[in-house]
Amino acid sequence: MIKMGMMIGDRYEILESIGTGGMSDVYKAKCHKLNRFVAVKVLKQEFSESAEFVSKFRTEAQAAAGLMHPNIVNVYDVGEENGINYIVMELVEGITLKRYIEKKARLSVKEAVSIAIQISMGIDAAHNNNIIHRDIKPQNIIISKEGKVKVTDFGIAKAATSNTITSNVMGSVHYTSPEQARGGFSDEKSDIYSLGITMFEMLTGRVPFNGDTTVAIAIKHIQEEMPSPRNYVPEIPISVEQIVLKCTQKSPDRRYQKMPELIEDLKKSLISPDEDFVKLSTAEKSAVTKAMSDKERAEIKRSAVVKPDVVTAASSGGIALQSKENKEERKAPAAKPVNKPAAQPVAATKKPVITGERPVRTRKEEELAARKKPVNKPKKPQVDVYEDDEDEDSPIEKLKTILIIIGAVLIGCVILYFAGLAAGIFENGNGSQRADVVNVPNIIGDTLEEAQTALDMVKLEYEIEYAPSEGTAENTVISVTPTANTEVEEGSKVLLTVCMNGEGVKIPNVLNKSEAEATAILEKEGFVVEKIEEHHDEVVKGNIISQTPEAGSLLSREGTVTIVISSGQLKTDVSMPGLIGMTEERAKQTLSELGLVCTSVSEEYSDTVEPGKVCYQSYTEGATVDEGTEVSIKLSLGPEPRYYDCNVTVAAPPRFTGGTATVILSAPDGSELWNTTVSSFPVQINLSHIYAVPKGTLSITYTVYVQEEVYDEAGNMTIQNVPAQDTYTQEIAFE
Repeated sequence: MIKMGMMIGDRYEILESIGTGGMSDVYKAKCHKLNRFVAVKVLKQEFSESAEFVSKFRTEAQAAAGLMHPNIVNVYDVGEENGINYIVMELVEGITLKRYIEKKARLSVKEAVSIAIQISMGIDAAHNNNIIHRDIKPQNIIISKEGKVKVTDFGIAKAATSNTITSNVMGSVHYTSPEQARGGFSDEKSDIYSLGITMFEMLTGRVPFNGDTTVAIAIKHIQEEMPSPRNYVPEIPISVEQIVLKCTQKSPDRRYQKMPELIEDLKKSLISPDEDFVKLSTAEKSAVTKAMSDKERAEIKRSAVVKPDVVTAASSGGIALQSKENKEERKAPAAKPVNKPAAQPVAATKKPVITGERPVRTRKEEELAARKKPVNKPKKPQVDVYEDDEDEDSPIEKLKTILIIIGAVLIGCVILYFAGLAAGIFENGNGSQRADVVNVPNIIGDTLEEAQTALDMVKLEYEIEYAPSEGTAENTVISVTPTANTEVEEGSKVLLTVCMNGEGVKIPNVLNKSEAEATAILEKEGFVVEKIEEHHDEVVKGNIISQTPEAGSLLSREGTVTIVISSGQLKTDVSMPGLIGMTEERAKQTLSELGLVCTSVSEEYSDTVEPGKVCYQSYTEGATVDEGTEVSIKLSLGPEPRYYDCNVTVAAPPRFTGGTATVILSAPDGSELWNTTVSSFPVQINLSHIYAVPKGTLSITYTVYVQEEVYDEAGNMTIQNVPAQDTYTQEIAFE
């Protein structure tokens, strides 16, 4: 049982309970090894004896441990001690998105979209690691005090290769996708559906489907049409409405297929909120019957081998058309009834049967049908608009044929030309080949540094692998592929095999890990880490794009591993907003909506800005900066305190008639600045260097005599002067 102050894993001291869930409790703890505060999630005692629950709990840790992203709550450690199963996670000070929505009733469109972008980026990082969350909901989204949005609680996440999700691990029913509600296959698009419901709640302050039971709500997700958020908040822009509706399509195929597609539309909605750019696919659109153009009709008539008075149902979109000639009643051979010796002729209906397809008779069949007609029955003259096969083509057809032949000849010439270049047949005027060819230098036995210099001189790229070699000095080139003096094109890549010290260490995989984590992993194995930064559209800023040598290669300790770190997407220009006079929360939100990052908040005195508002920003308003630029702000403490002087002459109070009086000068907080007892007035007060106190209160206490009725023992009354205390106060401003 968990008790406050107990130590888990010989390093985590439990400090206080900070939350509870369906199957675990969460505590704030201090890691004494790294001297930091963490959150410890502990499986509840009643579930610890169940192998299924323990397995699920450990799966949560394994799923989340591989995820390192600014928008995901990081997992540091997992363990078991004396029957206590626990996970150690990043401690995020803040509130859940659910609580935040409840406090604000509903969020503004810009704030909701900005939060959705951060959630999407966190989920995208999980999807890139083949992890499906399956329980996206506002309760599992935390907004930190710094305004950072983080996805947490991968309690029912499984590897993406899992085929099914059963009811006992189904996410909260208000946010579950139709396929989850059915207990069927779920993938990335299930998380997109749940995020769409979460966005709906952010924008409207309510969930789209509600009911008395979880089953009733689940059925609504499966069967009922998704309401538009504009039904509840009409001012929601059309682009944001369409994004929510596309996320929450019943069919997964009609939703966004990947998170980057959703993120792109969310960002575009911030720039062009009223533009209808979201491509929303519906069943009605895909099944609509389209009208046939005149051009299409002409093409059908030209290409079909039928008589001129009939266009088949198949070629006319399902409708059989007749010429004026054949609007009279036509005879058609009836189908032969079953078990009858001969078919009886029946009259065809006056209107042709509308079918999906009608068979086309060949010319030979037409001739046979004509021969069977009675000789004495008059025939109407018919003109076949289609000539025999030997008829000449029209001029347009001839032109098309000529153009096709010319195109084929040109393509053949181009193919032959490039084949000749590859074979070295075609040379330019000075007899050299078009592609510059160089010889691989003989660098076996050279040091790695010497080999790299030699390859750079002949403009060849290189890849390095390490291998042990007895009797060879460390970092010496053992072999080169292609071999020395081989002719290769300039810019080609050669493979260098370099001798390493000892048996070597396998290089761990640090792709997509954060810079700090990757550096720690590599240095722990004894490698020297060299860092390079590059822009990347998909890898999160600060994470590793590539590593050289590759993961799994052998390298001697103290060997150099080069990691390429993502500096994020290529920045777009942003105009710096004016933040002066805003609250800290509003300034951070404004920066976040523009793709800027508030990294530092401090305080300073200001004579012009009221306390608590922004009085300084590190970039001036209107300045052009890159998206992702880090901005620092300062909050006003009000006017800066200074030193004051008090030089006043205190006159006698109005009721003072003599005797002693106590004169006290006090600061606003009640502390005494000056105190004396006098028997006469005026009194001079001369004080200087009073820090941060612009005014004070003067109080004079003295004795006055008042007439009172006094009774003796016999009950006789006399009027006597009785002494009493009187106080006179006055506020004094200092200079």
